[in-house]
Amino acid sequence: MLISSKGQVTMPAAIRRKAGLLPNTEVEFVLDDRQRVMLVRKEGAKTRGERLVEKLRKFRSKLIMSPDEIMRLTRGED
Repeated sequence: MLISSKGQVTMPAAIRRKAGLLPNTEVEFVLDDRQRVMLVRKEGAKTRGERLVEKLRKFRSKLIMSPDEIMRLTRGED
């Protein structure tokens, strides 16, 4: 793998699938005592679905949502 000038790396799809890393999964890089970089799921991070349900609950008191509000909610925008 090649690190881009912006420090980005593209993880092969087969590895993402095997590790269960879906889009919007929060991860972090950890350096171990032998200077190896490991990618780990971020502890306690909410999934996209959990964030969506949380936002839907905030809108519970509203009877009607505009199409723009619905689109922002489904896209994960605040």
